[in-house]
Amino acid sequence: MNDDSELLFGDKKIPFKVMMKRIGHYVIPEWKAFALAFFLILLNVGGDILLPLIIKQFVDSIAVTEEAPIIMTSLSTILGISFGWLALSILSQTFIYFESMILQKAGQRIVYKLRMEVFTHIENMSQNQFNMMPVGSLVTRVANYTTSMSDLFTNVLVMLLRNILTIIGVYIIMFILSWQLSLILLAFVAVVFVASFIFRNIVTKLFRKERQYTSDMNTFLNENLSGMKIIQIFNQQKRKENEFNVKNKQLRNTKFKVLMAFAIYRPFITFVYFSALAVTFFVGIKLNFTPGIIVAFYNYLNRFFNPVQNIADQINQIQKAASSSERLFNLLDVPPEVLDKPNPIVMDHFEGRIEFKNVWFAYEKDEWILKDVSFVIEPRQTVAFVGATGAGKTTILSLIVRNFSIQKGQILLDGIDINDIEIHSLRKAVGQMLQDVFLFTGTIRNNITLHDDEYSDEEINKVCEYVNADKFINKLDNGLDTEVLEKGENFSQGQRQLLSFARTVLHKPQILILDEATANIDTETEKLIQDSLERIKNIGTMLVVAHRLSTIQNADQIIVLNKGEVIEKGTHQSLLRQKGYYHKLYLLQFKND
Repeated sequence: MNDDSELLFGDKKIPFKVMMKRIGHYVIPEWKAFALAFFLILLNVGGDILLPLIIKQFVDSIAVTEEAPIIMTSLSTILGISFGWLALSILSQTFIYFESMILQKAGQRIVYKLRMEVFTHIENMSQNQFNMMPVGSLVTRVANYTTSMSDLFTNVLVMLLRNILTIIGVYIIMFILSWQLSLILLAFVAVVFVASFIFRNIVTKLFRKERQYTSDMNTFLNENLSGMKIIQIFNQQKRKENEFNVKNKQLRNTKFKVLMAFAIYRPFITFVYFSALAVTFFVGIKLNFTPGIIVAFYNYLNRFFNPVQNIADQINQIQKAASSSERLFNLLDVPPEVLDKPNPIVMDHFEGRIEFKNVWFAYEKDEWILKDVSFVIEPRQTVAFVGATGAGKTTILSLIVRNFSIQKGQILLDGIDINDIEIHSLRKAVGQMLQDVFLFTGTIRNNITLHDDEYSDEEINKVCEYVNADKFINKLDNGLDTEVLEKGENFSQGQRQLLSFARTVLHKPQILILDEATANIDTETEKLIQDSLERIKNIGTMLVVAHRLSTIQNADQIIVLNKGEVIEKGTHQSLLRQKGYYHKLYLLQFKND
């Protein structure tokens, strides 16, 4: 199965120049830290390059006779060389420490900013976009991919820069010591760079596939772990095992190919290194080099080829970071479908008058869910929407809070087009109580207040009593401090619904939306909820979707929908007298009475 992020996020290859420009947007504010780190890297590399010259000086001070080696240098010179070596080593490690601290702090600030930007961008997306985007893929992009970019800023680029500077510096010193041998070694350098270029092209493609398959697996795991109850109920474990096995094999095989590429590349570079050593000793002896020069070349070759091999690892990390950056930027490039207009109207209070004027809406092009829908809801009215599944009831409620944007028509709130109202102030005024209540891990108190510390225990208790949630909360050992498991699994559907009512009322909305809020609950809890609903009606305009007609008989207005069109409007009694669609629904539900 291919990664469906191509369709959802518009994943595409971003040109290198464009990628660097976008990454630079995050790096430029930290340029002082990077400049200081670069200066420390120069000092560190310079000190490291000088160390073999100290060894050369020491080796050349020893004369070898038939009897024994003779030291031709004074003790003070030897001590000076030794202390020089020690001082350079200590300075080198000190520079590495400060450079690492500076880069780690700068890198973490960059990644913090990037994570916040990605998360805020996701928050601004519409419900329609969320319905199309796998949660697992989003989690991978926010968590894993930003971590890869963190490694890029705090480790990979630094090591790459140090290695490149080391290679250049070492070759310059080798050229000064012996231009003949340095020119011969150019052939080995050319072989190394050709091999590295081929290796880079191979792993680029492999890492792109690896990211794709990792995202696939995370999406699969997120969906199937969330739906494990259904998998077990319908005994689908074996089929899911087979599906997971396919994805697991794809990821394993891709990682195996990556390992094979490195398994061939690294030994080859090592072989080139030993070949260069053999040439160094052979040519050095032929050209009558001093022992010090030969030893220095030996040390410099080690300093030359080690960075070359390390660059291969950095290429690995850079490819991962590039792939991660690409996917993060592709996500950021997905424009939210619902946005505020420039200078939107900020509303502090709504009277609650709602008007739909010839509204047309479709989730997919030309597949109309609502067709020319028009109605008016007066302030503080209770209005119910009735109709078969798929008639458009829930869609109407979603449009009022701008979870989606309509294609044609107009929705007015207190006479103002909702597209002109700031989304934050619009949603703040609307309280929504849905059939599937989502509770966060934490405590009952945190789920009611949503971690807003402005509310006192007195206010919370008063609201819980108002909606009858106190009836079960007071029976709990820890009351409001009772722990809530993931998704509220330690509470019944009715209890979760009462907590949802308390949460909504506490935030003082002027418009209330109830979408099948009384479905799938026991009779005792339903009576508590019905009593709560009667009290909540006094808060403001109430919009209700309910299949149980007994719960909406006292509504001020009932709007009947069929296939996306309004076919009847009126009170319960007036609709019964019309003997139309609503009358048929009523007879179906109450035929036994």
